[in-house]
Order: sequence, then structure tokens, then C-alpha cells
Amino acid sequence: MGDSTMHYDIAIIGTGAGGGTLLHALAPTGKRILVLERGDYVPREKANWSTRAVNLEGRYNTKETWRDRDGQLLHPHTNYYVGGNTKFYGAALFRLRREDFGEIKHWGGVSPAWPIGYEDLEPYYTAAERLYHVHGERGEDPTDPLASAAYPHPPVSHEPRIQQLHDDMAGLGLHPFHVPLGVMLDEKNPRASRCLRCETCDGHPCLVSAKCDAQVVCVDPALQHSNVTLLTGAYVSKLETGASGGEVRRIVVKRGEATERYTADVVVVSAGAINSAALLLRSASDRHPHGLANGSDVVGRHYMGHVNSVMMAISKCPNPTVFQKTLGLNDFYFGSPEWEYPMGHISFVGKLDADTLRGGAPAIAPGWTLDLMAKHSMDFWLTSEDLPDPDNRVSLDREGHIVLAYQPNNETAHERLTAELEHLMKQQTRCQAHGHECHEGLFSRNLFLGQRIPLAGVAHQNGTVRFGHDPRTSALDVHCRAHEVDNLYVVHASFFPSSAAVNPALTIMANALRIADHLKTRLGARAGTP
Repeated sequence: MGDSTMHYDIAIIGTGAGGGTLLHALAPTGKRILVLERGDYVPREKANWSTRAVNLEGRYNTKETWRDRDGQLLHPHTNYYVGGNTKFYGAALFRLRREDFGEIKHWGGVSPAWPIGYEDLEPYYTAAERLYHVHGERGEDPTDPLASAAYPHPPVSHEPRIQQLHDDMAGLGLHPFHVPLGVMLDEKNPRASRCLRCETCDGHPCLVSAKCDAQVVCVDPALQHSNVTLLTGAYVSKLETGASGGEVRRIVVKRGEATERYTADVVVVSAGAINSAALLLRSASDRHPHGLANGSDVVGRHYMGHVNSVMMAISKCPNPTVFQKTLGLNDFYFGSPEWEYPMGHISFVGKLDADTLRGGAPAIAPGWTLDLMAKHSMDFWLTSEDLPDPDNRVSLDREGHIVLAYQPNNETAHERLTAELEHLMKQQTRCQAHGHECHEGLFSRNLFLGQRIPLAGVAHQNGTVRFGHDPRTSALDVHCRAHEVDNLYVVHASFFPSSAAVNPALTIMANALRIADHLKTRLGARAGTP
């Protein structure tokens, strides 16, 4: 139970990849830590593993509505629970490429450099991989940056159909690799393994707590420390500063029908890129008329979420794979001999079934049903980098509703990436039953919820409170502290100046560990164990 009369050393708003990881690192310090989470725990129930409940009925989705730039209702496919969106992520945990930290020229424009380099994050990447039990193999992916340690666990093995594709790609001179995955899997001792390699990992909460999400590996262990207090159902409506505007003095929280106020020496906003920006904008005051810490007018701007597609490769032969998300390909990440610009990343989603397809049905192949397509498909995930655009932004309307204005860019790169995948699929090993005619083609699964917000766009949200050296062009310094508010930090994907083209989760986690070290020094805390 929280005590609004108690002053805390640290308050953390949000328990996902940023807030949950930061909490885990700070909990052993003995500092009084208040954690505010607007949601509750995901209920453990059989529906956790039901694709109908999760994907078709949206059982765990927020019922909150946002607006688009035209004021039309948006129904975001996002979740408010302890652990944040990591409860539903696919646990693919990539490092950004070393080059992603520098300026990169794309077909659609320029991806800006970060104010820190890969080497600044490398030890924290290693620590995050250890914390989140990442399985992988160094040296398979030629774009993977150098690492100071091996993955803590061996790669998750391919099932036969995926292994065949791996071999076909390698035979063409490409470099397929095992996707780094954060799961508690022991393939050498399956009877004792917590992970079952089930088909409902990606996009679902794990009923047996075998997916390494922030709740399981960070929040719950941190709560064993008596100095940590977690409040659920705690919606932070506003941050209030003192008269000078240079320090957050009060955290205004709505819990049920009550309004509560808390104070802390350090306040960390880790509510995701969209809601973190919205909170700062809601916290406008006389000293901060455009939003808290927003003298630069960048808060809410430069929203990014990647250009993503799910592509179904249909073949006449069935695909019996259960745990499909084990293979990746980055040979086109920085371009190709035929095209000098970056294209992006190819991997897999969890195996699609008919219920999932009904939630965003693709064009049906002639002579096929959705159920038959699902049984015969390989389900690819394609990611290309979208570029920061100040007009792609989070704002608030007059009633305080979140407004998300987003126009995809750099789409030509994504079209080229899709064409490369189509070309690869046509070069698969000759099928014994159907020859090279086994491949029927690629079909794009519609990933739009209500035909509006792309699901993947919200899942990979980043960039709305960027960090940098110059207070005129960034809201945060290199330690993710607000330039204008001394005790305010933003520790989630909001700080990204660019989105790269791999999942942002591991970078959020690694940066949270980096900021934890900074905060330990600031607060004179003992190091503890990250």
C-alpha cells in the first residue's frame, strides 16, 4: 500500500522494458522506491493461450480510445499491465547494429546519429541479455556488432521446415541466423524446461511464466526487497513542479475514485513513447506552457514505430512448425549490390492460425480457405526503418485525449525488402511433391486494428522525447534527464533519436541499466546487483 505522506527516493512510472528493468537494478540499493503502474497483473487463465481470445476478441487490449490527426477514433492495440507490453511481445531481443548509432543515409532521407555510441551501451547489452535469459549464437549474423561475451544460453533450435529454409538461404550465399530470444527454455532437459515451445508465445501472455518479460524477470524479484512499493491501478495524471519549474515536486495519481499525491527526489517516466509524451504534455504549467520539459518543442514529436509487414508465404506443402520465430536474415539490412540503401530485417512471427487471420484477414488465395492458408503458410515479419519526422507526433486534444498523427515514410525501402523475400522464396529447394511450383506466393496480412493504427506501429513505439546534447533540439540529456527539470528522467523508447530496423526492446532494457548506474551515483546508493 502506498503512503502519500511518505517521501520516496525514487518514483518510477511504468513497469515495462524500461521501468521494470530500471526497478530491478535499483531495488538492491536500499533506496525507498515507489512504482506506479496504471494496470494490474495479467490474470492467469486458459485464455492466455487462446488466439481467439487474444487476437480476435482483443481480450487484453486497452479499451481506451485515441484520436487521429482528423479527430477520428483510434482503437490502439496496446496493453496496460504489470510488465507493460513485454507481457505480449515475442521476446526477440536484438542489439542495434553499431552503424545504427551513427548517421545513415536512406532512400527516404537521413537517420540521425545518436549522442552516444554502441560502445557506451555494449556492457549494458551484455547485462540485459543475461538478465532476460537470451538464447542466441554470436557470429552467424554479419551485421551483428562485436560483443564482450557469448549469449548466456544456446540458440533456440529450428524445427525441420525452418531448418530447410535456413539451409536454402545459406545455399544461396546468404547468412540466416538464430533469432536471439528471451525464453526460459532448456532443450537438453525438456522435462525440466519451463518453456514448452508452444505456438502462443508471440503476442500472448505466457501462462507458465516462461517468457522473459519485465514482470517475471524484473518486477516480481524486485518486490522481494522491502524498500520497494508497487501500486497498481495507479494512473499518473500530472507531474507538478515547484515555483521555479526546475524540479518535479508532486506526482498526481488517480486510483479508482481517489486522487493521491506523492513526492520523490527523482521521478522517472517509463510509460512507453506515446503515454510518456502525453504525460509531459498534460503537465503543462505557467513555467512550462507547452508541456513539462518541452522548451525545445520536441516532446511528442518524431514518433516512430517502424515500417512493418507480416507476409504469408503459401506453399502446397503444409508447414507443421509450432515454434516458428527462430530464424532471421539481415543480409539486406544495409542494402545490397543492386541497391545501396538500407532495406531492413526479415524474421518470423509466431505461427498464424485461422482465428488470428480472421482478425486481419489477407486476400484469400484462389481455392484456399483461411484455415488452409494458415496450415500451409510460413509467416514472415519484415521491418524497415522509419525516419524521424517532427510532424509524426503525439499531442492532446482539448479534452485531453491522445492524438496520434503518423504518416509512414521510407516505404520504398520496405517495398524492396518485400521483393527480396519474394525472390528468395521462389528459389527454395525443389519440393519432391510439387517441384518449384510448391510456392504459391506472398500474401500480406492486414495488421490494422479497425483499419487505423498499425498494430506493429504501437508495439515498436519510440522517439517522442529524444535525447541529445543540445537543449534546443532535444528534451533529454545523454543520461535521459530532462534538460529543464533536474530530477526528471524518461527511461523508455521515447529517448530514441532514430528507430533502426530491429525490435527496440533490448536497447530499452540496456539503456535502463545504464541510467540505473547513473542514478546510483547521483543518489549515493550502493551498487547492488543488476
